[in-house]
Amino acid sequence: MKEIIFIQKNLDKWKVTEKSLKELGKIEPAEIANMYQDISSDLAFAQTHYSKSEIVPYLNSMALKLHNNIYGNKQQRWNSILLFWTKEIPTEMYRQRKFMILSFVIFITANIIGVVSQLGNENFAVDFFGDYYINMTLQNIKEGNPMGVYGKEAESYMFAGITINNIRVSFIEYISGVFTFFMTGLILLNNSIMCGTFLTFCYQHNVLSDCMLAMWMHGVIEISSIIIAAGTGFVLSSGWMFPGSLPRLASFRLAMKSSVKIIMGLVPFFIVAGFIESYITRHTDAPNIIRLGVIFGSLAFVIYYFVVLPYKVHKKAVDADE
Repeated sequence: MKEIIFIQKNLDKWKVTEKSLKELGKIEPAEIANMYQDISSDLAFAQTHYSKSEIVPYLNSMALKLHNNIYGNKQQRWNSILLFWTKEIPTEMYRQRKFMILSFVIFITANIIGVVSQLGNENFAVDFFGDYYINMTLQNIKEGNPMGVYGKEAESYMFAGITINNIRVSFIEYISGVFTFFMTGLILLNNSIMCGTFLTFCYQHNVLSDCMLAMWMHGVIEISSIIIAAGTGFVLSSGWMFPGSLPRLASFRLAMKSSVKIIMGLVPFFIVAGFIESYITRHTDAPNIIRLGVIFGSLAFVIYYFVVLPYKVHKKAVDADE
């Protein structure tokens, strides 16, 4: 094919593409990909048959711009995701640390309430968990497998159920912040009393070590996430309850923008916790060194990501401003 015929055949298409390059932000990614494929094909043909022609750099320029849009955006998206996890969430955790500390204090206090209540009344656990669960646990203890409850359901069903439930509870804690601190605090209080009560129940039946090893394998991540989720509820409440010098609506929007990053960032943690509980915790006969490794490994990660990293990110930002 003669060069002039090749140009005449494709010129209208190239002009449309050239015009589209000025407004790529308004074009669907699939359409951009199709344009890139067409221009690349024409460029390859021109390089083969008219390598010294001015049409080659012309097509090459358009192909390069389309290539950068496609693959540059992908890189930008990955960078945004990375920044979200390594900077945005830690930044918000540091900014809202007083609410996270408040949530942790409520958790510890409620655990003590659960311990004292169970020690003072051995039927407290029955009232809290119900006859079925307590009787099942007593039967497991009698059979020499105190934490056998974790192995009674298929892994996949257990994983789906636990993960969905934990995410649901955390989002309820968060959304409840719209109805003041007390609603979020009440949900956290209930879950925390449950924790203290069950541990004390296990202590009273001489299976505390079995209970601790099983429960904290997944509980380090799961319970930490529930505490943080409650903290986000407190952040949300503070936005409209204590607006300070800002208009109440503006304060609420800022609180929501900050807290929603944290609560959305907790979803993968609940997925990991659900996976551990469903697929790993059930192996109550696993060597203690492995179980302790999971517990302390999870604890180290939680402390680093939610405590140490927020401080480091904040300090780096302060140093950069000086």
